[in-house]
Amino acid sequence: MFTTRDFITTGFDDVERARRFLGAPELAPCDPAHLLEGLSTAADPDQALLSLVRLAERSPDVTGFVADARIRPRLFRLLGASEALTEFLLRHPDQLSLLRLDDAACGQQSAGELRRRALESVGADGPDGQWVAGTAGPEGAQALRVAYRAEIVRIALRDLNAADPLAVMPSVGAELADAAAAAIEAALAVARADLAQHYAPDDVAKVRLSVIGMGKCGARELNYISDVDVIYVHEADGLEESDAAGIAAALASAMSQIVGSSGMEPGLWEVDPNLRPEGKDGALSRTLDSHITYYERWAQSWEFQALLKARHLAGDAALGRDYEAAVAPMIWSCSERDGFVESVQGMRRRVTENIPQQEVARQIKLGPGGLRDVEFTVQLLQLVHGRADVSVRVRDTTGAIRDLSEAGYIGRTDAIDFDSAYRYLRVLEHRIQLVHLRRTHLMPTKDSARRALARAAQPPSAAKRHSAELLMDRWQQTKRQVKSLHERIFYRPLLATAANLSTDEVKLSPEAAQARLAALGYLDPQGAMRHIEALTAGVSRRASLQRQLLPILLGWIAEGASPDAGLLGFRRISERLGESPWYLGLLRDSNAAAERLCRILSSSRLLTDWLEVSSESVAWLGSDDELKPMPAEQLLRENAAKLRRHNNSESGMRLVRINRRREMLRTALAEGAGLIDVEEVGASLSNADGACVQAALTVAEKEESDQRELITDVVVIAMGRQGGQEIGYGSDADVMFVHRTRDGADGQAAQEQATRIVTRISQLLTAPLKPAVPAEIKLTVDAALRPEGKQGALVRSLDAYREYYRKWALVWERQALLRARPMAGDEALAAEFMEVVDHVRYGTGLSEDDRREVRRIKARVEAERLPRGADPALHVKLGRGGLSDVEWLVQIIQMEHAGEHPALQTPSTLPALRAIADAGLLEREDAELLDAAWRLATRVRSATLIATGRPSDVLPRSWQDLEAVARWCGYEQGGGGHLEEDYRKATRLARQVFEREFYGFH
Repeated sequence: MFTTRDFITTGFDDVERARRFLGAPELAPCDPAHLLEGLSTAADPDQALLSLVRLAERSPDVTGFVADARIRPRLFRLLGASEALTEFLLRHPDQLSLLRLDDAACGQQSAGELRRRALESVGADGPDGQWVAGTAGPEGAQALRVAYRAEIVRIALRDLNAADPLAVMPSVGAELADAAAAAIEAALAVARADLAQHYAPDDVAKVRLSVIGMGKCGARELNYISDVDVIYVHEADGLEESDAAGIAAALASAMSQIVGSSGMEPGLWEVDPNLRPEGKDGALSRTLDSHITYYERWAQSWEFQALLKARHLAGDAALGRDYEAAVAPMIWSCSERDGFVESVQGMRRRVTENIPQQEVARQIKLGPGGLRDVEFTVQLLQLVHGRADVSVRVRDTTGAIRDLSEAGYIGRTDAIDFDSAYRYLRVLEHRIQLVHLRRTHLMPTKDSARRALARAAQPPSAAKRHSAELLMDRWQQTKRQVKSLHERIFYRPLLATAANLSTDEVKLSPEAAQARLAALGYLDPQGAMRHIEALTAGVSRRASLQRQLLPILLGWIAEGASPDAGLLGFRRISERLGESPWYLGLLRDSNAAAERLCRILSSSRLLTDWLEVSSESVAWLGSDDELKPMPAEQLLRENAAKLRRHNNSESGMRLVRINRRREMLRTALAEGAGLIDVEEVGASLSNADGACVQAALTVAEKEESDQRELITDVVVIAMGRQGGQEIGYGSDADVMFVHRTRDGADGQAAQEQATRIVTRISQLLTAPLKPAVPAEIKLTVDAALRPEGKQGALVRSLDAYREYYRKWALVWERQALLRARPMAGDEALAAEFMEVVDHVRYGTGLSEDDRREVRRIKARVEAERLPRGADPALHVKLGRGGLSDVEWLVQIIQMEHAGEHPALQTPSTLPALRAIADAGLLEREDAELLDAAWRLATRVRSATLIATGRPSDVLPRSWQDLEAVARWCGYEQGGGGHLEEDYRKATRLARQVFEREFYGFH
């Protein structure tokens, strides 16, 4: 009759046992084809077949269901998914009639209808909220439990046969909660009847008791089997409070026993009142005033999080509504408590830490990436934002995700992912619990159980049955997704900051906003309000997100030196980015972007301009990796690609110059974020300049080759701070140009061609462009350090350099060559030139006459080049203990000792200084003083341009500019004076070392 292939196709694990059961006499009336068809839809065909045989033995009429095309899939989906409900049908065969219900009767029933049925099951009568059962004692409990489980069978039939289990999950959870509330209502009616034996009926009737649902039952998202968390509140007129409390406690205890104690029909679930004030140590029931007093005085933060789900379930409805109304203001203001966000985050970590180690990997509910991650995230967002935004004040998780997304607190894509993952995890939880109706949240370990779970989670019409492997893959993927979203949203810094604002500040009401703006240090509160109104006007999602973000951002903007300019900059960038979907979402979700942006806008005019013209760069602020400067090789490749696409033309050069501005911005943002130090800043800026010069050389050579044959190769040698890779933002590029005539070419013609090429390089780097490069700081090349200075040839051949340095090199030229470094052009030619340079700068040592000449030149520079009226103590380049002092001391030591100490052969100041200390040529303590002074002077020099938009070598005298420089240098608000004090001290100590070691003063 049945082949082995039939059994395997149907999904049986034990073919021989299935063969025996299918041949059982109880199933003789069934058509074999109907049996196989029905069993193929079951999650666990082996269990479904066994259950069918047992049911047919007890109630032969069940075989008729197999033949009914409408009932058959319902029957087998139920039998294959739940042994516990099969046992219920075996105990109560009359309940098999549930399988005959039409779709409407099997569909979701209202809370009122479920309560009516539950009360009817115990013959309850009386006024609403004071029902008294006609069937009391064990018989009442038995009737109530049977009626409740019949509802569970009906709900399970709807759930298991749904075309989309994830879509119906919220309504299933809501109906399960409503069924539980109805059971509690009926149990209270039985309890009142039972208490008539111990208390006067009139006294019992005077006690108004309301059962408040908490947790999943309160949120109407209950599981098939779960503790029902409750809180009891009572009032009584005409009774002493002690008597009323005693009756209320007796009613609550009796109700709990009626629902959950052992009996002929097993208990339903535990009623857990431990979320009440003072927990297990507190009174079982309290008056409303007592509850309010406790929550106002003693409640901890977690208790208000729990109250987020509080809802009247059963008993006196008016009292329940009064309770809800009384606790609501406390729920929605609890996030203003000190450390509230951190306490909720800490509680989630403790939940994870307390999971038994052997269960962590199997946890669907409590583990990382589980249901609790979703629920804690959603609840924290609600509690922080719900105090000012009533639209997110909902109890259920899926509804909260929806409303949080609509209000802009969660991105649309994140909300869709969160909602889908939550529904999927809840469906898995429901199916696992349905098997035995036991409280469990653990993924099964047996392959057969996982396979059954995979099938149970699918709709009956699924074209392909999922395997255990597919189930585990999807579950692990879901966990990873939830964990990622949880970590990104739950630990969002904006939450803690938002929680510290008052409700008026969050709402941005005009009066509160202007007062706060003035208190924060905005000089023009009315002007700031105009910016705020422009950003938040309307009902668009962008305006909603701005209303959410601005109360927090205003504080961060105010921490900069110029809050008013910062807010204006924020408005300009926000308007420039318009409806870009990523912008405001980045500020809301990123761990760092919002705070970084605010502090930059209120601290730097230059960066505000750069960000406005390159607004997509704001996205870098959310990623440390994006802010890291590009390696030189990557910049060269990118520029080369752009030039190729534009045939090495002037239009391609425009893109190269935009790239340089972009990398200057990236470097500044990274410095402002504390990701790179002054050495890395100099290297990054030098790399950007070098890539730009290389591109200009490429274009210049291309233009020359279009006119005539190239007969010479050209290299650009970086000099000065450019050579040492120690430049600041917008520094000129000190260079020398070198060329070598190609074989067979005329030397004079090659010299003329090289001159044209290097002249064109300067033009390409600075010439006006159409369209212009906005906010560009042009790169000016300066060849003044070439032999004979400005009187000498702009470019020389390699042989000419070799001959000049052999015959005529002065000590200052040797000193200048200490910083020489190839920047652009032919690598082989550059290497040969550097061999010549190395001999000149390192190979001859330093005579006493040379030493005197270097000292003389340095003294002359100090006397003549320091601007008239400048304070020598505050000039970062030429002042006492400034950049020049440190660099000249390092260079004189290099010229004297680099030949015998190769580690000194570097064009950069700080590496040379470290090598000098390592070689014992300078006391390490002195080297550290010089290092500190040089770093601070370099930082101040760059910060002055960044903060004010103007280059300057003098520590600002204006308080506002000095404050802005100090903030960029990492000082706290009001730190301008401390910066000047630190600078004076550092440079004074550095000058003492310089005078002792350079001039020999003791």
